[in-house]
Amino acid sequence: MSTQQTIDVQGFINAHRLSAMQVVTLLLCFLIVAVDGFDTAAIGFIAPAIRAEWGLTPAHLAPVFGAGLAGLMAGAFLFGPLADRFGRRTILMVCALFFGLASLASAYSNSVEMLVVLRFLTGLGLGGAMPNSVTLSSEYAPEKHRSVLVTTMFCGFTLGSALGGVAAAHVVADFGWRAVLVIGGVLPLLLVPVLAWCLPESARFLVMKGKKPEQVRRTLQRIAPSMDLTNARFTVPEKAQTGFPVKHLFDPELRRGTLLLWLAFFMSLLVIYLLSSWLPTLISSTGMTLKKASLVTAMFQVGGTAGAIALGQLMDRFNPQRVLGLTYALAAVFTALIGSSTGNTAVLIVAVFGAGFCVSGAQVGANALAAGFYPTASRATGVSWASGIGRIGSVLGSMGGGWMLALGWGLPTVFALVGIPTIVAGISMLSMGKVERARAVVAH
Repeated sequence: MSTQQTIDVQGFINAHRLSAMQVVTLLLCFLIVAVDGFDTAAIGFIAPAIRAEWGLTPAHLAPVFGAGLAGLMAGAFLFGPLADRFGRRTILMVCALFFGLASLASAYSNSVEMLVVLRFLTGLGLGGAMPNSVTLSSEYAPEKHRSVLVTTMFCGFTLGSALGGVAAAHVVADFGWRAVLVIGGVLPLLLVPVLAWCLPESARFLVMKGKKPEQVRRTLQRIAPSMDLTNARFTVPEKAQTGFPVKHLFDPELRRGTLLLWLAFFMSLLVIYLLSSWLPTLISSTGMTLKKASLVTAMFQVGGTAGAIALGQLMDRFNPQRVLGLTYALAAVFTALIGSSTGNTAVLIVAVFGAGFCVSGAQVGANALAAGFYPTASRATGVSWASGIGRIGSVLGSMGGGWMLALGWGLPTVFALVGIPTIVAGISMLSMGKVERARAVVAH
């Protein structure tokens, strides 16, 4: 080939069928998120055993939970900008190594204070891994299937959380609570060399940074082995940015969308953590056994997984902002239904499943939406900082149920109020649609 061909990286990915290399990338991100889910959920499952061994009150355990959430928030804020500077693959490996070692160290804690510090450090790594998995997945996904591929990858978190419960049920009785933390540490450490061997760096990131053109050529050659890319020059529509990446989230064309995403993430995660933390307690307060209340609550996670996959497909076929906006609005209906159906178990199960489908499913979809909204240069920062802002909502949500119980409100009132933030999230998503339409007009 005598003349040099110029290839747009995303256009190239869009034009070809999903390759084995892209499937492996998505699978590895799925595994990272699954281990992330395992470690995030593990502390909740082993808390009763820790409390019994150390003779603690619930008040003593509260900082352990709080430290993990604070670490998740700090990790999202810290590692997003670093991934936009040093690469998604590099930071994913650092995060997996970091939270693996921290979880392993947590197993050897001999005091609450030590466990609090190590849970914060574990959360730090976890908080960086999840949004960077979303970012890398989205950058290797064809645009027409991006939402469903990213949301399916993200279902690893739910699977990992469920495995955390299964592990705790079987491991704690025979080996003690520390063994669960050892598992949570060993799994990511085993994954690190696999990531080093198999996980590609984002081709879009490398081209934007003007780095390693031969590596980009080899990576894209794996997507289309039959094409001759020997003399190809690769491009992306965006330029590299200078300065602190977070400031670019407030560039004129991104500012309004950034604030709307932050509002949606905050409200969505507030409701998710309030419901997942307090549903068993609130439902059992009506006289239902705690075991039965826990089984009903599990339908929230099942609904979230089903919602993530279904909404990902709908987002690829229809206007994604409208899909998410209407889904969040429907979440308010299901949430209110929970409070008025505690006397009817069948209706209650449908209501909890529906709330999980809508609010948890839409939150996973919002991650995919955020990844598509930001340009390559600030994508990891955009997704991570939206997640970090959402974590502030998760902290308030995990405490909110207690405040509402203390006020003595009835369940219909509590759950009607819990639905209000999902309506706000829905309005934010519908407003995002206007932002995208305005951007499309400017682009043309």
